[in-house]
Amino acid sequence: MKIYDFNIQERNGNEISLKAYENKVILIVNSATQCGFTPQYKELQKLYENYSDKGFVILDFPCNQFKNQAPETADEIQQFCESNFGVTYPIHAKIEVNGKNTHPLYDFLKSQHGFNGFDKEHPLASVLDDMLSKTDRNYKDSPDIKWNFTKFLIDRKGNVIERFEPTKDFSYIENRIKELL
Repeated sequence: MKIYDFNIQERNGNEISLKAYENKVILIVNSATQCGFTPQYKELQKLYENYSDKGFVILDFPCNQFKNQAPETADEIQQFCESNFGVTYPIHAKIEVNGKNTHPLYDFLKSQHGFNGFDKEHPLASVLDDMLSKTDRNYKDSPDIKWNFTKFLIDRKGNVIERFEPTKDFSYIENRIKELL
């Protein structure tokens, strides 16, 4: 199974097949507008600007499952991202990444690469660990998405190459993208 076997919804509700992104290097991210990691939109846009002409695309899926940090409509989220971070890549319809209503794409992504820990050098790593440990002391054992701005890197053949937690340094992510391009 490859990611090309899945359909997603665009912001306007139209359903499209991920086959539309065949032969591209893809970064899939669940995002939120009111999160401590929201400034990552700027870094994502920079990656998109630097590599989209080489076959790189970002598939951004807003998700309101983490402390209700993406309460807006998909159109409002797109407008927020454009005006605050200059985002030009498409933002898709909101989805769920965990639980009984998990989008099938995210079930697949999590089955390919589970949680591999937060980057302990990041200032928010200990905050996330403390918060998640209070609700589930065994949270590290689950492949579930732990927070907004978790990313999955997909190669040109549709294989899930790596999962990046929101604390992962963008220079590392950029280097991995360049390797696949």
